[in-house]
Amino acid sequence: MTTSSRVGLDGLDALPDADAQRALLACCTSPPWARSLAAGRPYHSVDQLLAAADAALDALTESDVDAALAGHPRIGERGAGGDFSRQEQSGVDERSRAGLLAANQEYEERFGHVYLVCAAGRSGADLLAILHGRLGNDAATERRVLRDELRKINRLRLRALVGP
Repeated sequence: MTTSSRVGLDGLDALPDADAQRALLACCTSPPWARSLAAGRPYHSVDQLLAAADAALDALTESDVDAALAGHPRIGERGAGGDFSRQEQSGVDERSRAGLLAANQEYEERFGHVYLVCAAGRSGADLLAILHGRLGNDAATERRVLRDELRKINRLRLRALVGP
């Protein structure tokens, strides 16, 4: 699934379960999340889909969230991730890239997982500043922030999937 592969809300509702789950996994690589959304069809509005996505995310275990993180490249890694990630990270310039890569390593050593942030519309400098700020979080706070960022990313990608 590419960012140009909009299926529309009616199209998502009409897909066979396996195809719907595949389309949803392009938005978030958590199988339980995708299964939950596919099972909740039909959706009568984008808002209803987004509410179901939020509820499905809230129901994920921490290991399910870790599986979702596996689908996200490091911020600043060139060519990593799918179409969504490349587009979302388009604001990362060469000046910020080296700082992000070094800070990513520090973050991963501290928290044991990739730094996740909704990068759409943000510059590399902004993303680096956010990362440095989050290094001051304790582990429980960071997990809450991470889930909120995953929620934002999922919503952005679902909107791209189903269109306006």
